Amino acid sequence: MKAPRPGDVKTRLAAEMGHERAARLARAFFEDTLSTAVAVTDARVVVVVAGDPALLPALPAEVSLWPQGEGDLGGRMERALQRALAEAPRAIVIGTDAPGLPAALLGSAVRATDCDAVLGPADDGGFYLLGVDRCPSGLLDDLPWSSESTLACTQARLEGRGYRVHVLPSWFDVDTPADLARLRRSLAAGEMRAPRTHALLGEDIG
Repeated sequence: MKAPRPGDVKTRLAAEMGHERAARLARAFFEDTLSTAVAVTDARVVVVVAGDPALLPALPAEVSLWPQGEGDLGGRMERALQRALAEAPRAIVIGTDAPGLPAALLGSAVRATDCDAVLGPADDGGFYLLGVDRCPSGLLDDLPWSSESTLACTQARLEGRGYRVHVLPSWFDVDTPADLARLRRSLAAGEMRAPRTHALLGEDIG
C-alpha cells in the first residue's frame, strides 16, 4: 500500500474532496482491510508499504511491516511475494482499495489449496488479490498495470507458466467518484462491513 500522504493517494477522489480528505479515506480503507485480514486468518499478516510508514496508524503487535522498495508495481509485488514465500508455502497479497472486501472471499483464498495460484478479479479489470505458492523472478514483469486488461494478462501469464489458477468471485475497488458512490450505497444498505470507512463517510468528507 501507499502511505496515506495527501497528494500521493486517491488522486481521482481528491479532485472532488481535496487531498487531505482523500488521504484520510485511504487510511480508513487500510484500517478496514487490515482488520479483515487479521480476523480471517491465523497466518502471518504483513503490511508492505511504499512511502513513510510513520503515516500509518499503529499496527497490531502481531502484524509485521516491510518496505516495498523501488520498481514498478509488478516488481514490488514480486519482491514481497518472494520474501513471504521464503517463510511460508503460500503468499497472498491484497490491495487496500476495497475496504468492504468480504471476509468470506479472503477466507476462500486462504483455503484454496487445490491450486497453485489464486486471483480475485476487480470489476475494473484489475485484481484485488493474488496468491501464489511460488514466484520465480520475472513472473510479474511487463504486465499492463492499472488497465482493463491487468487481470486477464496476469491470469494468462500464470497459466502460461503452468499454474493452476483458482478465480474468486469479483469485487470492486474504490478509485473514482462513481466507485465511492457505490461504496456509500452498499454501506448504507448493510451489504458490506467497513466500520472505519463508514464512520468517516458519515462525517463531512465529500
